Amino acid sequence: MQSDARLARDFELTALPESFAEGPFPVYRALLEHAPVKRFSDGSIMLSRWADLDRVYRDTTSFSSDKKVEFLPKFGRSPLYEHHTTSLVFNDPPLHTRVRKIMVGAMTPRALAAMEPGLIKLVDGLLERLAEKGEVDLIEDFAAAIPVEVIGNLFNIPHEERGPLRDWSLAILGALEPVLTGEQQERGNRSVTDFKAFLKEIADERRRNPGDPATDVLTRLINGNEGEQLSEVELLQNCIFILNAGHETTTNLIGNALFELTRWPDEKKRLQDDPELIITAVDEFLRFQSPNQLGNRMAVAPAEFHGEVIEPGTRIHLAIGAANRDPRQFPDPDRLNLSRKPNKHLAFAGGPHLCVGFSLAKMEGRIAISRFLKRFPGYRLTGMPQRTGRVRFRGFSHLPAVVQ
Repeated sequence: MQSDARLARDFELTALPESFAEGPFPVYRALLEHAPVKRFSDGSIMLSRWADLDRVYRDTTSFSSDKKVEFLPKFGRSPLYEHHTTSLVFNDPPLHTRVRKIMVGAMTPRALAAMEPGLIKLVDGLLERLAEKGEVDLIEDFAAAIPVEVIGNLFNIPHEERGPLRDWSLAILGALEPVLTGEQQERGNRSVTDFKAFLKEIADERRRNPGDPATDVLTRLINGNEGEQLSEVELLQNCIFILNAGHETTTNLIGNALFELTRWPDEKKRLQDDPELIITAVDEFLRFQSPNQLGNRMAVAPAEFHGEVIEPGTRIHLAIGAANRDPRQFPDPDRLNLSRKPNKHLAFAGGPHLCVGFSLAKMEGRIAISRFLKRFPGYRLTGMPQRTGRVRFRGFSHLPAVVQ
């Protein structure tokens, strides 16, 4: 068995062993202890400690989110390049500021409270169908079905037209993996093209028949904010981003939580005995198995971490999954503790790029997990859980279970 020091020394993001996607945490522990600034052969670095990631997230002057330079060699001038260099998450001001201001108004506490009854109805309907089936897939039949409907409702997309959304989302976000095959690139580019065409028809119709800006995110994006409007490309690509961001990470949150509760029966019983614990439990699920494991920045000014100087132009990988297990920030980090306080995890990034939809995602997780556990307290997994095989986004593609 490799020592932690050697594990950290030999780790290379573009040459990952097959076991990494299944269990990256031994590598993360090694990086946290022995290589908090890990240099890769391509000149990029990885930061893994919580304090370092928190610093990068807050310092937008020294660390840029703009990915044009980084993504051009990877994607070429393709639909994927246009999407990932136009969307909110991979941009600095002024585009980031303009889009964020427009979106924030749709995620107010009042707007979220108005969504809650519909979300409860959706979850209860899914639980009824699970009860009828008995043998289920907790991802396909439950976790993945929730955010697609919620985000579809935010955009007021007709129910009968939501079928392709999940596959498009998986293909586009899958293109962010450290290493891509030609087939993955082709599928991602095709998905961007099809998604844009799909949304253009809906956007054109919404211009003719606007929705309520208080609840219809697409109408808000079309209308703009304080006299500023998005271009057509900015509009369509950020619609894709919102639909994608709201889908996979929330699916992973719910699926990961239901999986972990089977591995930590004492914590599951605590949650069953004290349903109010769900508030802190959701944050602990997000910390313990972060749905998004990796972030990225570009150094645009010299910076120093642990005695090492990072030069401008250096690509920085942010190991969110490692930072959320950093013992300097989280006592006993490899233990699931559903009452953990404080819990300043970085599952939603931080600083000006704190995820706009974090309150919505937490509400979805809270309602889905708590109502599932109340309805099926004795659920158990069957067969072999299947992870997605992705390293940037951590979750399951299939989670077979019995719920009766």
